[in-house]
Amino acid sequence: MKCFERLMLPHIRDHLPTDLDTHQFAYRKNRSTEDAVAVALHSALNHLEQQQSYVRMLFVDYSSAFNTIIPDRLCNKLLTLGLPPLTCNWIKNFLTNRTQTVRLGPHHSSTRTLNIGAPQGCVLSPLLYCLYTYDCSPAHNNNCIIKFADDTTVVGLIPRGEESAYREEVLKLTTWSSENNLTLNTSKTREIIVDFRKHGADPAPHLINGEHVERVHTFKFLGITISADLSWTANTTAIIKKAQQRLHFLRLLRKNKIKTNLLLTFYQSSIQSLLTYCTTVWFGSCTAADKKRLQRVVETAEKIIGCPLPTLTDIYSARCLTRAQNIIKDSSHPGSDLFNLMPSGRRYRGIRSNTNRLKNSFFPKAITILNSQMHR
Repeated sequence: MKCFERLMLPHIRDHLPTDLDTHQFAYRKNRSTEDAVAVALHSALNHLEQQQSYVRMLFVDYSSAFNTIIPDRLCNKLLTLGLPPLTCNWIKNFLTNRTQTVRLGPHHSSTRTLNIGAPQGCVLSPLLYCLYTYDCSPAHNNNCIIKFADDTTVVGLIPRGEESAYREEVLKLTTWSSENNLTLNTSKTREIIVDFRKHGADPAPHLINGEHVERVHTFKFLGITISADLSWTANTTAIIKKAQQRLHFLRLLRKNKIKTNLLLTFYQSSIQSLLTYCTTVWFGSCTAADKKRLQRVVETAEKIIGCPLPTLTDIYSARCLTRAQNIIKDSSHPGSDLFNLMPSGRRYRGIRSNTNRLKNSFFPKAITILNSQMHR
């Protein structure tokens, strides 16, 4: 069955427009969690350059999102997107009348027939979920909805305390979720308010389905810890704590006289990968003290392994350059419009910034690194 699904996957994709749901970053070529976080933060940072502005970020949690897809509604959306009726009928047949049994040791439960949801672990399920939610898009220019599979984030750009567009957006999302049988879990939904105004009034709390949304100072967004003050100290501390635990295993391997090349492989796969996850998003904005703390982990690993290791600064610069080059090649990427060649064709136009928050974020830094590389 999975072999047949792999044949159907390109067939479905060939009928989809290339610019479909550009802010869905999951299960797509040249997209990752790194892109999702970078685009969300750039929207926020760019807006915060304006006076008397602030940002509300709502991290929405859905309960068993894949299991609540309605096949009939999905097929209607696929027909709207231009998929052939025979393909839609096959997909409907694939999702309905599925039998399910639970086995525990020698015991078997009774068989139940399922006519809702997409089976997790299948090849087509991730794509079908993304197509099911493609019409969940912002109604106002002051808002941005970032999606990574079922992780949905509403970025509300609030100008001069005017929150009506943001509140209408959240209400629209709540209504859309209800109409599409997606259960919005308010108890697990969180909100961060990024507000650097000196004398601004505290924004009113938000209600969803009559329940207060909890406001937090930090939130783990797609694997990295975002703070309300947009500092990366909390994220750095969490990374170092995990890295030090893994250094313990590296020491044990060294103690048991494992070869250097195997120690290096372990470091790259379990420690360096942790230190550099989404590094293009946060490393450039880290304080000098946090960068030193991170580099100490690398230096400790160097002593254990007994060979030189690349610095985090070098890895950051190389990844920014690679990521920028890949975005430029992909015109459908939501960040591609930020890379504009100047009339000379020798440099990319820089992004104007009044604060170091924006200047040190991914897109401005990537343009700077890209321009310096072009001059070599």
